[in-house]
Amino acid sequence: MQAPRARNDPRQYDDLAGQWWEPRGGFAMLHWLAVARAALVPPADRPGAVLVDLGCGGGLLAPHVVDKGYRHVGVDLTASALRQARDHGVTAVRGDVTRVPLASGCADVVAAGEILEHVTDLPAAVGEACRLLRPGGLLVIDTIAATALARVVAVTLAERLPGGPPPGIHDPDLFVDRAELVGECARNGVELTLRGIRPSMIDLAKALAGRTSAVRMVPLPVTAVLFQAVGRRR
Repeated sequence: MQAPRARNDPRQYDDLAGQWWEPRGGFAMLHWLAVARAALVPPADRPGAVLVDLGCGGGLLAPHVVDKGYRHVGVDLTASALRQARDHGVTAVRGDVTRVPLASGCADVVAAGEILEHVTDLPAAVGEACRLLRPGGLLVIDTIAATALARVVAVTLAERLPGGPPPGIHDPDLFVDRAELVGECARNGVELTLRGIRPSMIDLAKALAGRTSAVRMVPLPVTAVLFQAVGRRR
């Protein structure tokens, strides 16, 4: 028997490597969020445009941006995930999102989906995401807010539901302070707009009943649990 991993231990992604592309596996909700994240990415406006996908995991964003005209570059620490991302057309780069081994200004779009709540140095990760953007480039984020409500919903409840995050994958102490995120992005030249999102209750009920694996993420007027953020670099 393997001893339980500590919360937010990156080795969990190797333990769960076979579940990245399982629509009802431990990463089911990441599939739902990838669709919502891709909806914020516009078609490329120039030949050779680059989308940098921070914390790309197994490449779940790839099917939803493949026709938008970008070279899709994925950055992640986990080699087993990067191999799967590569199989789905992503140019895989092994690296830490707080020290990304890519050139400044290389990206037309930077996507940071469900990664900021896993980093221990939020300013460094935000600084890197903004550094990678060319002037006018778009930053797209989704993450979990640092609130008591998010702790209950995203950990206490969600870890017990089919399609919810694998137990222990999140450390709620790393959930993202929204004011800090907005402030750090502004300091790095990106003005963010935030909006809350949640799963469609109808779709979620169908998923829990085993009738679908596709759950739409819908807007929510509050950002206290899951939220998206978008902004352009000056």
